[in-house]
Amino acid sequence: MAGSSVSSAPVSSPAAPRVLVGPRPARFATDAVEAGGGRVVAAEEQPEAVVWLDPRDMAGLASLLQELPTVRWVQLPFAGVERAVEAGLIDPARRWSCAKGAYAEPVAEHALALALGGLRRLPERARASSWGEQGGISLYDQPVCIVGGGGIAQALLGLLAPFRARATVVRRRPDPVPGAERVLRPDRLHDAVADALVVVLCLALTPETRGLVDESVLRAMRPDAWLVNVARGGHVVTDDLVRALEEGWIGGAALDVTDPEPLPEGHPLWQLPTCLITPHTADTWEMIRPLLARRVQENVARFARGEPLVGEVDPSAGY
Repeated sequence: MAGSSVSSAPVSSPAAPRVLVGPRPARFATDAVEAGGGRVVAAEEQPEAVVWLDPRDMAGLASLLQELPTVRWVQLPFAGVERAVEAGLIDPARRWSCAKGAYAEPVAEHALALALGGLRRLPERARASSWGEQGGISLYDQPVCIVGGGGIAQALLGLLAPFRARATVVRRRPDPVPGAERVLRPDRLHDAVADALVVVLCLALTPETRGLVDESVLRAMRPDAWLVNVARGGHVVTDDLVRALEEGWIGGAALDVTDPEPLPEGHPLWQLPTCLITPHTADTWEMIRPLLARRVQENVARFARGEPLVGEVDPSAGY
């Protein structure tokens, strides 16, 4: 039709990427691949991409990739990629994406629950067998330090907003973060924790951040402050934390992750009344399955179109 802006030429759509789901098929993942426009294939069909679902089997992934030189992209199931990095898998020869940001909301929810549980003395009350004394601290209008500036931090800032918490974010780039009063570089960590009632760890574990919270940081915190860790246990020097709790340097610690993990029976942290521990349940499989499916679907569609992936890993940074 004359004057029409609609082209009569056929519009080509991107070819369906060939995707292997491993180490074994899972219905939610195959459905997500197909919903993203991909085609689930077996190893002998020369897959272009792998969706890997077992966070503990890095050896299996390494073996698979050695056999499949056609793979140009790997989707990992976890947010922190230190296991893949330690296995020597993350390299620029392929594109890598992970689940960073995908599980931010449930993890931030758990961080807030741990903080409130600590401030309201729930570890003590959970162990109590008598009425005891009244006590507890309100989070309203209190300073909070969030170490890490990714999706979990952003989700947590949204949850803290109704509490009118005055948030400081510690991150590598000191760019403004919505909801935070100030943003400081990691070399200002001691300043950041000095006045915080709650210090939340939600950053990636890298060689630079391993053992970040040591005796010097714990001694810089307020004597009534609570440390909340929903990142990785390796961020904290466990022996220093035990001493800090035993000697009252800080108010308490609420940990969803520990070093070592699982925390062995009889470990001193189990016995401390100011320590609240959950067994890495900030994001259970039931919670993350639909969120991972959403990430897989979106990234398959982006891979087909040649677009940047969500949660793409920077091999030079290690996350």
